[in-house]
Parts: sequence; structure tokens; C-alpha cells
Amino acid sequence: MLDKLSDALKSGMRKFISAIFIDETTLNAFVNDMQRALLQADVEVKLVFKISEDIKKRAKEEIGKGQVAKEHIIKIVYEELVKVLGEQGSKIELRERPYKILLLGLFGNGKTTTAGKLAKYYLNRGKKVCLLALDTFRAAAYEQLMQIGAQIKVPVFGDPSQKNPEKVIDKFKHEFDKYDVIIADSAGRNALSKEMIDEITGINKVLKPQEVLLVQGADIGQNAKEQATAFRQALNISGVIITKLDGTAKGGGAITATTIAHAPVKFLTVGEKVDDLEEFEPKRFVSRILGMGDIETLLEKAQELQKEQNIEKDMEERLKKGEFNLKDYRAQLNAMKKMGSLSKLINMIPGLGMAGIPKDMLDMQEGRMKVYNYVLDSMTQYELENPDKINASRIARIAAGSGTSEDDVRELLKQYKQIKAMMKGLKGKDLEKMSKRMGKGALKGMPLPKGFKFPGM
Repeated sequence: MLDKLSDALKSGMRKFISAIFIDETTLNAFVNDMQRALLQADVEVKLVFKISEDIKKRAKEEIGKGQVAKEHIIKIVYEELVKVLGEQGSKIELRERPYKILLLGLFGNGKTTTAGKLAKYYLNRGKKVCLLALDTFRAAAYEQLMQIGAQIKVPVFGDPSQKNPEKVIDKFKHEFDKYDVIIADSAGRNALSKEMIDEITGINKVLKPQEVLLVQGADIGQNAKEQATAFRQALNISGVIITKLDGTAKGGGAITATTIAHAPVKFLTVGEKVDDLEEFEPKRFVSRILGMGDIETLLEKAQELQKEQNIEKDMEERLKKGEFNLKDYRAQLNAMKKMGSLSKLINMIPGLGMAGIPKDMLDMQEGRMKVYNYVLDSMTQYELENPDKINASRIARIAAGSGTSEDDVRELLKQYKQIKAMMKGLKGKDLEKMSKRMGKGALKGMPLPKGFKFPGM
């Protein structure tokens, strides 16, 4: 998510932190680095200079008092960026049941796939969800939503033979009271036209949604301000979901432009997977792109995964006792894979995001994890449950069966033994104490879920 912006900001911060003396010259150089990073991310020029001047003004006041703590100036940078993005954010509160969310937007912004991601988001939070197919304009829109619904196991209501979305709502409205959240996918257009305004206005009158969200691609950059303003004035949207944040340099411009257009960002899609949707919280977002970590989102992802996988009690008990076999190790590898890429997870752990770990190294490690999965898939149940019984002849058979080398199998077994030894060392220890050692106190005072563990550990 906004890798180029994040890398540039973190690079500037590392230079600033490594400086021996903090004076006005050092501060100006740091702010100039930050300006370049924001401008390259397509953030509006006037806004960049306003942020810069506010940071300089506050930081110089502190330097004038003789307070030159680097941490304090970094805190000022963090606070000013958060302020620009709306500080507290704008969460959706499910105040009523059913809570109806209408998605609208132009062609090509991923509205239908976003409907599926939003449905999965609420499904993960224990809500009963359904999808409503109101895109009667685009060919195959109904079939696409049906496929998404089947994938996430959520019912889809729609009628491909009906060309009037209001009649589709009337046909299925007797079903609505069975659900906590109803997500309606409407038809897009190439531009905000009278035809689109009339259609959405009609849907609004019949559906009466509590939330109307514009789905908008990050690749339009600063133009997001004009587009969000037009939709807000014409259709009274309550917020925006920004898509296509992965792999675009204009994402910073889209987020800031939408926010200053008084159309608050509610969610971000951060990848192609159905779970790659996050609630937009300015504090967490800025913390992550500055390399300060986002432990709260990491905890939430882990909790969702635990619920989804329904981790067995006996496995938890074995881990508490320091027992750990290759079945457990494989489960942890799969869990880590589901939580996202290594680079994404690294940026959520306080301290590691600023460590400057090369992306090539992370990619290589992800490649090794794939090899380990091939090796594990070629083992028998006996070998997975009794790793200590794997001898030279078994190693040769596993390597041949998995299409890997014997060195790959030995490497996996060595890593497994290291992790098992660490598990034994953690036996009976409090997780918060462990997190202090890992994250230098980053989790101090945070309520951690009972039995929580970082996947892959």
C-alpha cells in the first residue's frame, strides 16, 4: 500500500534520525525530503507546502526552547499528517438492522469486487450479510456478483431478466429483515450523467440506504477531489471507498483530495484478495507509512484468522506447553500467508518498518515459504507428527516427492527445530512481556486476546 511514498518517507526519517545534531538546517533538509515524497505521491502542491510550513513552525518553536529530541519532531510530523487526513476518521456505525449500504461509482473502479470485500469484512465480524445485485446495466454484472457471493458464502439477491433496479428491490425486500447488513451493487457509467443521477436517486427512494459510498480508484490522484465533490453534491454520498491502492503512485493524492473534498474515506482496498479491505483510520494509516507500525490492525487480522480457522483447543494447549510439530508449523505458515505478504506484515510491527529490510530479501523469504509448503505437503502424517523420526532416507524421499532438494528439506527441519526451541522458551511466559522484547514496548498497555500468538512464530 503506497510503497513508494512509504519508502521515501522512511528513507528521509532514517537520515534525520541518524543526524548527530538537530538544527534548523537538518530540519529543513528533512522537510524537503518529505515534500518530495508527498509530491511524487501526487498530493496537491498547496497542501504539501501547508503541511511543511506547519511542521517547520511547530518544530522550530521546540528547537528554540532547546528541545531537540528527534522523537518529538517525528511526533509533530505524524500529528500534522494525521490532521490532514481527518484525525479521527469516519467509521460506519451499524446503528440499525438491517443496515443498508449502497455502492456507486464509475466504470473500472472495482465496485462489484469491492461489494464482495465489504461483505466479507462484515461477515468476519459476525454479521449476517447479503448482497443485492442492482447493476442491471452492465452485461454479466449479476453473474459476477453471484460468483463472488458463492466464494465468500454470502447470499446474492437479483434478477438478471429485470432491467429496472427499483423493481429488483421490491421483489426481494421481504428478505431484508433476515440480515444485519445489506450491500447493494449499483450500475456504473463512464461519467456522472443525468441518467446515472436519476437511476441512483430512484434506488435511494426505494432502498432507503443508511450509507451511500462512492467507490473510487486511487489511480485518478488529485482528480478524486473534483469527482468526490460532484458525487456528494448530486447524490449526497456519505463517504468513499478507495480502491487500487496497490501499485499506484497517485494513492496519496486520492486519499488527501477526497478528504479535503469533505467526502470522508471509509475503507481502503489494499490488494486483490477478498480479505484485502481495511477500515480507514488516519492514525493507523500514517503510522504504517512512516514505518511506526500498526499493531492494532495486525491484532485484528490475527483474531479474524483465528475465528475463521477455528483453531483447536488441543493445539493451543500444546503450544502453551511448548509442544510443536510440523502440522502446527504448516498451520502457522498457512496462517501467515492468509494475513498478507511479508512486507505488509513487517510494516505493521513497530520498529521493523523503519529497519529498511530490502524488498528482495522479503521476496526471497516468501519464496522459501512456498518451498517449505511443497516439502510439508510431501510428508506423511507420521512424519508431520514425529519430525524427529525423519532420517536420511526419508529426507531423500520427501525431496524427490516435492520436487525440491535434500538441502531444502534439511533447512526446513532446522528452522522448525529453532522455532520449537523458542516455543519451549516462551512456555508459561506472558505475551505482553514477550512483545516488549520484540517490539521494544510497542504493545505495552494494549489488551491482547487470550492465547494470541504471531503467525509464523
